[in-house]
Amino acid sequence: MEKEKHLHNNEKDGCCNHDHGHQHGEGDEHDHDHGDASSFKTYLPAIFSLTLLLIAIALDYFKVDFFTNYIRIAWYLLAYIPVAYPVIKEAVVTILKGEIFTEFLLMALATMGALALGEYPEAVAVMLFYTVGELFQGAAVEGAKKNIKALLDVRPDTANVFRNERFETVKPDTVEIGETIQLKAGEKAPLDGELLSDSASFNTAALTGESTPKTFRKGEIVLAGMLNIDQVIELKVTKKFADSALSRILEMVQSATSRKAKTELFIRKFAKIYTPIVFFLAVALVAVPYLIVADYHFQTWLYRALVFLVISCPCALVISIPLGYFGGIGAASSHGILFKGSNFLDVITKINTVVLDKTGTLTHGVFKVSDIKSEIDETKFMMVLASIESQSTHPIAKAIVSHYDDKQLLNVSDVKEIIGHGLTAEIENQNVIAGNTKLFKKFKIQYPTVVDEEVETIVLLAIDDKYAGYVTITDEVKIDAKEAVQSLHKNGINQVVMLSGDKNSITQKIATTLGIDVAHGDLLPEDKVARLEEIKRDKTRVVAFVGDGINDAPVLALSDLGMAMGAMGSDVAIETADVVIQNDQPSRIVTAIKIGKATKSVVYQNITLAFVVKAVVLILGAGGLATMWEAVFADVGVAFLAILNAIRIQKMKF
Repeated sequence: MEKEKHLHNNEKDGCCNHDHGHQHGEGDEHDHDHGDASSFKTYLPAIFSLTLLLIAIALDYFKVDFFTNYIRIAWYLLAYIPVAYPVIKEAVVTILKGEIFTEFLLMALATMGALALGEYPEAVAVMLFYTVGELFQGAAVEGAKKNIKALLDVRPDTANVFRNERFETVKPDTVEIGETIQLKAGEKAPLDGELLSDSASFNTAALTGESTPKTFRKGEIVLAGMLNIDQVIELKVTKKFADSALSRILEMVQSATSRKAKTELFIRKFAKIYTPIVFFLAVALVAVPYLIVADYHFQTWLYRALVFLVISCPCALVISIPLGYFGGIGAASSHGILFKGSNFLDVITKINTVVLDKTGTLTHGVFKVSDIKSEIDETKFMMVLASIESQSTHPIAKAIVSHYDDKQLLNVSDVKEIIGHGLTAEIENQNVIAGNTKLFKKFKIQYPTVVDEEVETIVLLAIDDKYAGYVTITDEVKIDAKEAVQSLHKNGINQVVMLSGDKNSITQKIATTLGIDVAHGDLLPEDKVARLEEIKRDKTRVVAFVGDGINDAPVLALSDLGMAMGAMGSDVAIETADVVIQNDQPSRIVTAIKIGKATKSVVYQNITLAFVVKAVVLILGAGGLATMWEAVFADVGVAFLAILNAIRIQKMKF
């Protein structure tokens, strides 16, 4: 699959054996590639070299007669070439491109120098362990990619679309909006679509990380990637293949590794300066003693310089740090959380203030009409109210129309929507207004004072400027919302704020129930922006905003970290956000913070490990107290340990 290939290429960026981003520009690819870490052929050169090396060491140890002179040299060269050739080739390629000081050159010079000095076992061992380190890294990357790449397997390659009086199997990208597709039991939806069947159950794990089946009713939107569980159903396609929820998720995942964390970028810049410095220090280690040491022996100091080169190779850093961030992105995706870049894993660790939208974030956003208070005939009242609300896409409007239960609607004309207030329209030559109390005050329409005492959300109706009644709308708080707020406080969040366009009375009621520190209701989109700007005036605050609606997009963009509820959230909110929570659970906000902190901890542990071990062995090597074998541990051994540490992120429980 083309997208899978693209993802694989993206993910190679920054890894020592693949792209070496510290030496090359973003996305620059090289021929040097150890291939698929799961392929046995990938390991053959290392196995061949290891076998020959072990046999050679045994023959040396037992001083076998025939294993001398040219036979011994040829044997070690035969062991050296399979693992050394790709590295030497890459060193030549990078030199021809004008990038001289790379770890490839360091390894090539060090091992060829060791061969020249007759240190054949060390030369083969250094290159062998370097190659094994790369293979180990490749396997680690494959493991880290596993959770992310699983997304690539959930998108079907075909769709059964109704054309020419029958269902035809076609590619999903050829299906148009409005066409009908059929899903059999066990098939995944290839595109987003409106359910035409009465009901159906779906496994949504591919998108949300939740394995519990979810039931959809007729008219509800089924997203691409959801697995139809128990019956043949039909969907009316609502979005093209490229615009489906799953395609957007894949695009986010594919581009995630291109956004580097500051730590990762620093290490790349550091390696670019560090590598030539250690090269010239190695040269100095050979040249300077000639001027100051009385019994100078060229081969001794050359060997020390070669050891110095092996130790100083920056692979442990340039492998383990990107892998650490990549592991964090993978761990998050397995929990239904998509980070759009490793830089956001860094940002989330600094968050100390979380600002939450109410509807769709802390509540389900599934509204129901709970009570009707009308001054006119109730049937007439609901017919007029449902008719005008049918012109709006707001969830509350949909709840009112749904409650009316698809009965006959009246013709509506001259519709005007007043954002954050309601609607005005002409219905049967009558001027109709539907909305909140602010809208009625705006048009100076009198209504009973008891309406202002209602705690729940209400929608009022006026016909020809005369109050006709209202309906009460209720919305259910998500089951894990209270736990989420409590966990935020326990995990270093100093203040949790709720901003809502809903009535202030109901906003305060929910805030008290959930234990939220500060809450503001009756907010228009611009009011939310103003409130967030007010919070951000305190420069000590690092603010995350969590929302799901179109009206949340400006606040998501303004915050230090924008988090969108992805399963039910609007396209605009998902595109604007830095992190997407696919299963819509507020508790996953805390999970995202924990994953960010765990990733940062692992990355800093790896940096410390690499620097400390290398510094110690560099000093020992320069003093002649460390051999090539210690150098191998300082380079490849530290890389092994760092990779193992990075893999831990995948295994942690959050």
